[in-house]
Amino acid sequence: MSQAERLFRLHWEALQRQAWEARRLHHDDSVVFAAPGLKRYRTEDYQNSPQRFVSVSLTGERCELQCEHCQGRLLQGMLPASDPAGLVHLAETLQRQGCEGVLLSGGCDGNGAVPLGPYLKAIARLKEMGLSITVHTGLLDRKTARGLKAAGVDQVLFDVVGDAETIGEVLHLERSPQDYADALDALRAAGIPTVPHIVIGLYHGELRGELRALEMAGASNPAALVLVALRPLPGTPMADCRPVAPEDVGRLAAVARLLYPATPLALGCARPAGAGKAELERLALLAGVNGMAFPDPATVKLAGALGLRSSFAEVCCSLAIAPPAR
Repeated sequence: MSQAERLFRLHWEALQRQAWEARRLHHDDSVVFAAPGLKRYRTEDYQNSPQRFVSVSLTGERCELQCEHCQGRLLQGMLPASDPAGLVHLAETLQRQGCEGVLLSGGCDGNGAVPLGPYLKAIARLKEMGLSITVHTGLLDRKTARGLKAAGVDQVLFDVVGDAETIGEVLHLERSPQDYADALDALRAAGIPTVPHIVIGLYHGELRGELRALEMAGASNPAALVLVALRPLPGTPMADCRPVAPEDVGRLAAVARLLYPATPLALGCARPAGAGKAELERLALLAGVNGMAFPDPATVKLAGALGLRSSFAEVCCSLAIAPPAR
């Protein structure tokens, strides 16, 4: 039995207590709530600006994979950049409107990669303009990783999948977990600050491979680690999936905290809405996360009750908990 499996099987009270102690020993008493411009966020605690940090799709709404859980719908809320010149023009326009940073993403090609190669010079231009750049890459090779390093990107976000059936049935890829490990190694070798993301419940709402993915993530010497949870989207084959249980998210957050006690840990923006949202966030906070995207107001209050100092940041949660060195 691996260390991750052993921890996951502990009684919640013991697991949570150990995770909270690890947070206390390795981190200060602050928690950062991220509210980037991906969506409007307005509560009694904070209101964001939709232009300060913007998500851009380099493929518009196109994605060759048409994964079971998304089918391109997650791209619909992003601003499109049709070509490298269009990306630079969009960035110049956004910067005049007060934009300070962008998340570059897009649909994947048949190999599971966002087609970044043609955009590397344009990305370097965005860095010259003074924008912070976070890139969601999909699977990538060493050449692309070196290109991103040369372009000066601040962070790479990389979804790690630890189960072969999930890769084939959900993502429609003829790949293996080792391919994800190889991509992480390419990013490590290039020296890019990398933030592995673990999608909890990606296999039709079931846990399958998440613990392995957590263990794989550590090999990249991650700048931070982000946990997200499957959100069933209308119009997709997974629309009627039962969302992953908040208890499982809390357990995996606690395991991550204990596996990587000094690594900044966040609960990302992708997670189910509805009645279980506040409970999921409560358990993640108790498990020792350092940050969270778009929190429920009850979660902000809980942070105060736990003795944590709260702040808000209008960037991706990965940048909020692990800002790049300047």
